[in-house]
Amino acid sequence: MLNRILVLGVCIAAGVCGIAIWQMQHAGAATESTAAPSPVPVVAEKVRVSDMPIVLTGIGTVVAYNVVDVHAQVTGTIDKIGFTEGQTVHPGSLIAQLDPRLFQASLQQAGAALARDTANLTAAQANLARYSTLLKHGDATPQQVSDQTATVNGLQAAVAGDRAAIVNAQTQLSYTSITAPIDGVTGILGVNIGNIVQLSSATPIVTITQIEPISVVFTLPQNDLPAVRTAMAEDALHVIANDQTGHAKLDEGTLLLVNNTVSPSSGTIQLKATFPNASRTLWPGEFVNVRLILGQRHNAISVPLDALQQGKSGATVFVVTANGAVRQRAVTIGETLDGWALIDTGLRPDDVVVTQGQYRLDDGVTVVRVKPSDSAVQNSNEASAGMLG
Repeated sequence: MLNRILVLGVCIAAGVCGIAIWQMQHAGAATESTAAPSPVPVVAEKVRVSDMPIVLTGIGTVVAYNVVDVHAQVTGTIDKIGFTEGQTVHPGSLIAQLDPRLFQASLQQAGAALARDTANLTAAQANLARYSTLLKHGDATPQQVSDQTATVNGLQAAVAGDRAAIVNAQTQLSYTSITAPIDGVTGILGVNIGNIVQLSSATPIVTITQIEPISVVFTLPQNDLPAVRTAMAEDALHVIANDQTGHAKLDEGTLLLVNNTVSPSSGTIQLKATFPNASRTLWPGEFVNVRLILGQRHNAISVPLDALQQGKSGATVFVVTANGAVRQRAVTIGETLDGWALIDTGLRPDDVVVTQGQYRLDDGVTVVRVKPSDSAVQNSNEASAGMLG
């Protein structure tokens, strides 16, 4: 009997202890569930207030102002090439020398004909003077004077023709020295020493392309045309040419003109800008990214592109309030440039926006600001990316 009583007491004591432990555990769980959640680590920074350029961007092609295919103007054999491929030449620089001997002979023949006809003219003029004197004394007839006058006139015409022949022969001889007509860079040589070049040849001796200055033709949507024309009326517009990545600046120039027709098929307008290209970073035929600066917006508000979130109703940002919580706010984007977005509406100059760690945020969530390299933000982003993936 005593043993039964002892066993019953032990069971009752164990039950009481179990109930107590169960109550303590559930009390701890309830305490944890009612405790405030931990702040979410984020990277945040104050919006930037500065003068922002108003920029239009387009894709363009580098176009040389002058491209000259150098051909021979007379038929002849090439004796000499006066340049090396890729060389910069200037007006008057020797490109090729043709065999001049045939043309020198033609010039000498024309000179000899002039000398002969000049001598005959001198003799005929002397005879005419003599006949005219004799006519006054009745020792010559009017017919003789008339015939001699015709002879003099014919020889004068012959002398004039000889002089024209000399000019022609000199011109033909000058064509044997083929020179550059413009400043530019030579391309690949089309002929070699010993080749015969002709007027009818379709292959140029070389092509010379002007590099300095140079132009870029680019396109913009037709909706940008009014803003461009308004800005052009106020001042010359600055243009920046970047490489295809859009990061490396190649040169800076000035807008030259807006084409006089909008393309009806694409709804775009062509524009042409000129660049000094002193460093020769722009090359004909190259594709470039073009930035047309229309002006500046003073005291503009901008945020990093990383701060923007895209929702159903448009772009939003998380703004950190004074009590450390965040509020999602809709914004209107004016334009984007170099990793920054120009904000037209939605932000104030003293606002602080979240740039990293937004995936765990919602309205009213408390945050703690950390440095961009903090592992807490990296872990948060990795976890969020894993959930999104």
